[in-house]
Amino acid sequence: MKERTADWFRALRDRICAAFEALEDEGAHAPALPEAPPGPGRFQRTAWTRTDHSGAPGGGGEMSLMKGRVFEKVGVNISTVYGQFPPDFAKTIPGAEEDPRFFATGISLVAHMANPHVPAVHMNTRFLVTTRAWFGGGADLNPALPREEDTRAFHAELKAACDAHHPDHWPRFSAWCDEYFFIRHRNRARGVGGIFYDYLECPDAATFEAHFAFTRDVGEAFLRAFPPIVRRRMAEPFGPDERRALLRYRGLYAEFNLVYDRGTVFGLRTGGNVEAILMSLPPEARWD
Repeated sequence: MKERTADWFRALRDRICAAFEALEDEGAHAPALPEAPPGPGRFQRTAWTRTDHSGAPGGGGEMSLMKGRVFEKVGVNISTVYGQFPPDFAKTIPGAEEDPRFFATGISLVAHMANPHVPAVHMNTRFLVTTRAWFGGGADLNPALPREEDTRAFHAELKAACDAHHPDHWPRFSAWCDEYFFIRHRNRARGVGGIFYDYLECPDAATFEAHFAFTRDVGEAFLRAFPPIVRRRMAEPFGPDERRALLRYRGLYAEFNLVYDRGTVFGLRTGGNVEAILMSLPPEARWD
């Protein structure tokens, strides 16, 4: 189970990076920021390792980062880590209260776009093992300038992936997304939603296969949903007012990830690579 999930997340990373580099090629003549590179962006990959809190080897991962003309900043990270949770943190993780040993593997993606008409996007799927085992993840769209057509298309692909597995998945996971990505101190949603799920438990081989199949379909749905939105919007003209709206929206995105995001907390508390964990933060934002 551990090998198959880790291999899948790595293969999905490769396909997403290839799709995003293809968008950079297609957008070579789209409106670009003054500091954008002269040619299409390409991912730079950086491997990292970690030690457990006891000092023992604890796995690692690879950060893939691209700063281009279409993608102002995008990271597509994979990790496979293991060891023991620190005692205080173990108490917060299902199945680790008595036995702090764990294994976690996953993919995490955040894209901040140069053109304010192209929405930012987040996608993450993961498999975690303690004395229990479960899948979690999701994908959500985060536009500074929302367009109903884009929201509808993004949701439709995720709904189709959900409906193929269980009639409750879409209503349950889309509502969970709206609840999870709500910025309480601002009394507003971070974006226009998608899906969020966690604790899809795998007590036996059959449930593992079912939940792994669903998690793979979430990745496939993301690949079908997001690139067409980028193609539709990346050549639209924009000016200072749209750019200002984008930077102000990014302030909200940064607030959520630093204050509420469970993935950020998990990575920092388990000794993950700080640069990879904070890859989700935008390259530029404003609060005025």
